[in-house]
Amino acid sequence: MEEALRAAQRALEAGEVPAGAVVVCDDRIVGRGWNRNITDSDPTAHAEIIALREAGARVANHRLGDCQLFATIEPCSMCAGAMVHARLKRLVYGAEDPKAGAVHSALQVLNHPQLNHKMEVRGGVLAGRCAELLQTFFRNKR
Repeated sequence: MEEALRAAQRALEAGEVPAGAVVVCDDRIVGRGWNRNITDSDPTAHAEIIALREAGARVANHRLGDCQLFATIEPCSMCAGAMVHARLKRLVYGAEDPKAGAVHSALQVLNHPQLNHKMEVRGGVLAGRCAELLQTFFRNKR
């Protein structure tokens, strides 16, 4: 999660919403991402998507069944859907997102009863630090 926080810091420095993500396989980081929506003029350039793309390229497979993703905030529906399609083994996230979180806050995309892929989920890891980064960003925007 520390690496995901460092990635979020990079997003903050670029003027993006400070979200970061890393994909870990066999105890090594194979994908890293931070929000780049504004920088890339790309609505899909969320930290998790970028990290998943990099991980898929690095392991040369679209299935990441032996991998886990660490994200600083509860993933949105787009990112959660991508994680399901990647067949991730585990998601670990920091702060909850009551407005757009798709793990359990606003929606339940991950581990939805009608889906056949289930993944281990752990939320609240370094939640205070993750939330503080986001709150500072939005406070400074106002």
